[in-house]
Amino acid sequence: MTNLRQLLAFNIKQNRLRLGYSQAKLAEKAESSTQYIAMIELGRKFPSPEMIDRLAAAMEIDNLDLFTPPPFQKELLEEIHKSVLSDLEKRISRSVNKAVRETVSTVITSYIMEIKQLNKPEIQSN
Repeated sequence: MTNLRQLLAFNIKQNRLRLGYSQAKLAEKAESSTQYIAMIELGRKFPSPEMIDRLAAAMEIDNLDLFTPPPFQKELLEEIHKSVLSDLEKRISRSVNKAVRETVSTVITSYIMEIKQLNKPEIQSN
C-alpha cells in the first residue's frame, strides 16, 4: 500500500468481501450510502473517525484492523523472490557482457597496435 487512504480502502473492501457483503449491505449496516462506501473503497473519500467506527462495527472488526497492512502471502513472497532473482540475473548478465566486450576490445586494440609496430618500416639513417 502506498498510503493510508489506499490501505483503508483495501481493508474495507477485503473485509466486506470476506463477509459476503455488497457495498449496499455494508452501507446499510454502517448507516451510510452505497455511493459513499464506493468512494471510500476507490480511495476518493476518507471517512471521519465516527464513520470508521461504524464501518468497523458493521464488519465486526476492530477499527484499528482497517489500518493494518495485510500479511504477506507465501505466493506473493515467492513471486517477489522470483522477480528479484530474474532482475538480478539480467543485471549481472549485462554487466558481465559489458566487461567481456570491453576486455575483448582492449585486447584487439593492443594486438592491432603490436602488428602495426611490427610492420612499420624502420628508418635507416646514413
